[in-house]
Amino acid sequence: MLVTLFWLLAFCALYSYFIYPAILWCLAKGKTDPELSTTTTTPSLSLIITAYNEAGRIKSKIDNTLILKASNPELEIIIASDCSDDDTDNIVNEYADQGIKLVRAPERLGKEHAQLCAIKEATGEVLIFSDVATQIPEDAISNLSRYFSDPTIGSVSSEDRFISNHGEIAGEGAYVRYEMWLRSLESKVGGLVGLSGSFFAARKEICQSWDIHSPSDFNTALNTASHELRAITAPDVLGHYQDLSDPSKEYARKTRTIIRGLTSLSRHPQALNPFKHGLFAFQVISHKLMRWLEPWFLIALLAVNFMLASHHDFFTVTLLLQCLFYSLALSAHYSEKVKNNTVAKLVYFFVQVNMAIFDASCQFLAGKRMSVWQPSAR
Repeated sequence: MLVTLFWLLAFCALYSYFIYPAILWCLAKGKTDPELSTTTTTPSLSLIITAYNEAGRIKSKIDNTLILKASNPELEIIIASDCSDDDTDNIVNEYADQGIKLVRAPERLGKEHAQLCAIKEATGEVLIFSDVATQIPEDAISNLSRYFSDPTIGSVSSEDRFISNHGEIAGEGAYVRYEMWLRSLESKVGGLVGLSGSFFAARKEICQSWDIHSPSDFNTALNTASHELRAITAPDVLGHYQDLSDPSKEYARKTRTIIRGLTSLSRHPQALNPFKHGLFAFQVISHKLMRWLEPWFLIALLAVNFMLASHHDFFTVTLLLQCLFYSLALSAHYSEKVKNNTVAKLVYFFVQVNMAIFDASCQFLAGKRMSVWQPSAR
């Protein structure tokens, strides 16, 4: 019985990161990326930028946005203020004569509520969502709009690129490359299960069912699937943003993100129904649910392995390997020299992420929910 449980837990622990991508790769074989329109006809666009107390960064974001507008004169630009109580709104109003429109939420109910207020005011056929911290390259809007020439595409996600504090483009590590590869496969199969929350776009009709209590990146992917359309990633549509100014806050950011994700899934359990959403539901289960269960699988696997270790040499070896794995992560936590090793860095990142998932799961089960937001300092 314990041996069977060991192998079942091992399968579950490996599933989301290794088995699921292999299944996706097989399903995606022979499927091609969407063909982009070569015509000059594009849908009307509205860019919605959500802000809360961004007086220190909003000018830089608006200046970046005005460069985009120079290449796309008909682009509607809306700053959605989530009841900012600093100088953010006053700064935005200084740009009113340059076509920057301020929409202020009547009360502070969170990022998604501020976005909803802006959605009601937007006139574009396609709505683009961005954060203040994200800098958008000049060609990104034009590239993005071309994808909507394909009537089967309902939403488009950018690909994230990090900028280090020294100004270099970063984020090309093994994990980021893995995630981008996984996104490209999901795009070809059942559509993305989560867009890049810092920069994505969707047809306006998809944004009519807007849940202010769920993260907009997942909610938009779900609404896209409900309209029997696809959410895709666009490798030529990039969003640049800086690493956190205080790296120690990365764990707290991950925890908040996961609590919001768990909240969203609990509010929309239909996303797990393959009879309603087909391959999209399979991807949500595999990419989201199984990842959020990963720390529980790992803890149970270690416990069962410990009980089996005295019965067979094979299980003694697997227990030692598990102990070595976690010891490497612990060493990387306390030693920069160890952390600089590529393998140690990946192991440390994996363990840290799963600790955040475990922490967030416990908080979620204890009843914690998050709607209002505080942008991370970058």
